[in-house]
Formats: sequence, C-alpha cells, structure tokens
Amino acid sequence: MYAVNVRDHFMIAHSFRGDVFGPAQRLHGATYVVDLELRRQELDPDGIVVDIGLATQVLHEELAALNFRNLDELPQFAGRNTTTEFLARELFDRIAARIAAGALGPHALPGPGQAGLAQLRVTLNESHVAWASYEGPLPTAPMA
Repeated sequence: MYAVNVRDHFMIAHSFRGDVFGPAQRLHGATYVVDLELRRQELDPDGIVVDIGLATQVLHEELAALNFRNLDELPQFAGRNTTTEFLARELFDRIAARIAAGALGPHALPGPGQAGLAQLRVTLNESHVAWASYEGPLPTAPMA
C-alpha cells in the first residue's frame, strides 16, 4: 500500500459536558496539527498516490471552516462533545466527501474497477504527547 501524508493546523475553542472532562468542561482553546494520510494499492498513471498540492488545498479548506471558531456555537455540533476523536471522524467524513466529489482529481476517485484512493487516515495531534485519529476505507462510488 502506498501512502502520502500532508499536514496543516487549526485553532478552536470548545467546552465539554461530563465529569470525566474535569476542568475541560469550561471553555478552553485547542490548537491541532492535522495529518491527512491518503493510501492506495497502486500508483496512478502519473506515478503518484495523489497530487500533494490538491491534497494540501482540500485539507486547508476543510480546516478553514473550523479555524478560529467556538465549536460550541456551531449548530452542526449542538449537543456533542467535540473531542479530538470526534473531530478526527468529522474531518475524515468531510474529506472523503470531497474526494468522492472529485476534488483530488479523477485518478483519486475510489470505485469498483478503479485503482483510486482506497483508505484515509486523519490524525489530530493536540500536543507533543497526545493525538487521536480516525481511519478507514473510502466508500466506493457505484459504476455508472
């Protein structure tokens, strides 16, 4: 399996509900360094996993929607603890949707009979000693 990783960062504010979170129940900030790893079985016709420039751009665009935001105020997260694990899955889903929409080019599209991207991992590093990630196969689009 081939893999390419691109990295960016974003800053948010949020709070958590539940005694397990102790002082993090109060509003606090977090700066995440985000690693996006894209994987495929075979290189594309250009000899790459994916265009690194496009992957970097898509990651940056998805993080920009959350950057400098108080996640407690966003309707799509109402009633949710926006933990590092939760955010890793959220970004996975957003980036998987962008890949399916063609944002990383036609050779990246996963699907039956295509050698496109197969797997994705999103890792959020919340410090030099703690991180969480979500990974899985990319959903394949049905053949036309």
